[in-house]
Amino acid sequence: MVVVASTSPYFLINIARAIIKNKKYSKNKTNEQKIVKSLRRLRENKLIILQEKEDGKFIIQLTKKGKRKIKEINIEKLEITKQKVWDKKWRIVAFDIPEKKKNGRDALRQKLQELNFYQLQKSVFVCPYPCEKEVHFLSEFFDIGDFVNIIIADNIYDDVRLKNHFDL
Repeated sequence: MVVVASTSPYFLINIARAIIKNKKYSKNKTNEQKIVKSLRRLRENKLIILQEKEDGKFIIQLTKKGKRKIKEINIEKLEITKQKVWDKKWRIVAFDIPEKKKNGRDALRQKLQELNFYQLQKSVFVCPYPCEKEVHFLSEFFDIGDFVNIIIADNIYDDVRLKNHFDL
């Protein structure tokens, strides 16, 4: 019954109306049509599942594909926040990722470079700012978490190049 209901165009219109009614959107036809179009596109791309509850409210759930897409979006917006005052600690990301996970390894390496980490060696990157959450997120997303380690160090011998790289 839910499948049949969710294929009806009125089903999406009712969801759009409910969203508009319960949120701070203006109540005009344009917003309703935009929401219906967005929901239809998300459903057609198998990113969401729409269900109507008995009380007339709607449930919108992300599918596995939808959850993965959100993580991808989060990765694109991922940033390392610079501290106003450096805590004089180096975050060293070291990894030894097997060849069968080469794509994850290459993706991690590329993302660390995009985030302005300093490449000390082929599989060793350095950052002076707290980045543990971001590195763990990347490791889990690329399914290489077991092969990535973060070391927090007070000293790196001859860190002049590093300090110059990060303008410290």
